[in-house]
Amino acid sequence: MSVTIPTAHAMEAVGFAMGAVARAGDVVILSGPLGAGKTTFARGFGEGLTVETPVSSPTFVVAREHPSTDATRPPLIHIDAYRLGSAGELDELDIDVEHCVVVAEWAAPYAFVLSDHWIEISLERPVGGGGDLDSDQPRQLTLVAYGKSGDAFVRLGAALEGVDVSRH
Repeated sequence: MSVTIPTAHAMEAVGFAMGAVARAGDVVILSGPLGAGKTTFARGFGEGLTVETPVSSPTFVVAREHPSTDATRPPLIHIDAYRLGSAGELDELDIDVEHCVVVAEWAAPYAFVLSDHWIEISLERPVGGGGDLDSDQPRQLTLVAYGKSGDAFVRLGAALEGVDVSRH
């Protein structure tokens, strides 16, 4: 499943819609180059999951837990695996995947450590045009399921289809 996201605001709206339907045990892996919108998506996802604190890049702490303001919703664990050198380093974080929602940037090579099923969201931005990573250009978002993640794929895919990104 693939869709064009026209603006950063729309990327955040898509993240919000998916976060709103996320459940404990969901693992979302975000991949794409610098400036593709991974953290923008994660920020919206956290808002949809009703986390207490704004999601920002956890680059210097690798993983950050964001408790939900709603006691019936799981916390969000936001991971930035950019500096990790191996799957073992991710495993050492000892993330309780069953009781939280994980959104992990740069973790595609290590996703199997977190779970035997996950959703990968690949984000691509246009290349060229001066290399301005902050410009508000359309991004291509592609959603792919790995392992037996059918339920999560159906929920997140339906949320993606339910967002009218042309309005943002």
